[in-house]
Amino acid sequence: MKPPNATWLVTGAAGMLGQDLLVRLRTEPGAQVVALGSTALDITDPEAVATAVAEHQPVLVVNCAAWTGVDDAETREAQAARINGDGPRHLAEACAKSGAKLIHVSTDYVFAGDADRPYAEDAATGPRGAYGRTKLAGERAVLDTLPEDGYVVRTAWLYGAARGNFVRTMIRLEGVKDTLDVVDDQRGQPTWTVDLADHLVRLGAAALAGDAPAGVYHGTSSGETTWFGFTREIFRLLGADPERVHPTTSAAFARPAPRPAYSVLGHERWRSAGIEPIRDWKSALAEAFPALVAAERG
Repeated sequence: MKPPNATWLVTGAAGMLGQDLLVRLRTEPGAQVVALGSTALDITDPEAVATAVAEHQPVLVVNCAAWTGVDDAETREAQAARINGDGPRHLAEACAKSGAKLIHVSTDYVFAGDADRPYAEDAATGPRGAYGRTKLAGERAVLDTLPEDGYVVRTAWLYGAARGNFVRTMIRLEGVKDTLDVVDDQRGQPTWTVDLADHLVRLGAAALAGDAPAGVYHGTSSGETTWFGFTREIFRLLGADPERVHPTTSAAFARPAPRPAYSVLGHERWRSAGIEPIRDWKSALAEAFPALVAAERG
């Protein structure tokens, strides 16, 4: 049974996902929340991490802190590794000492992106860029340090109202561009941060109740699309003509870091914790859309 008034410590609490996670935790019975943004807790500092965990005595830590600059990581891999690799290790070591459980948010970039069917939670990893390598290091640190109490939740294509993201950018561009060329050779699962936050809380509650096996879970929406298909759906929800969105290839938008051509993740592990996977991406986007438009145009 989950103890009453259990403390959940959230790192990276000021980010897009962190903010929605805090909103969701307000509705979780018995959850007392300690929210620490990067200015309040530098997860690359092992002493600071140990002190924070010892002081607040959480039963569960959710790590939303991350270096998310995929392209910048190509030239600054050491700095990215401190946050994405060393940071989770420091948190895991502090949790091991205190007895807390840890949920660590990771990414689809740990895979090569060359599959033709959804990646299972136990599929072989093979990151093609620096960002993916640093995130995989963080995953391994959590799972190796906390084999019974460590949880890794991989996500991808996140959007939300709290910060700038692909959806908000497309909403803005629809108002200023006659047509848009959007990549149609990368497949993935657009995922609303509100949905992911809900699943992180559900997983945490199940873990504390002893109902969720430790290990890897995939926190992405069901279904799949391309950035092109995603943008056409955004235009449709805006009441704009989707034909204004034209398909193109990744080669037209050369970037320093390679992008996975196929980022579709499987979701079977959720059922082992008694939790249904996240809903279809289109239904989530439709519900999220009014807040996204208000955030971008307000």
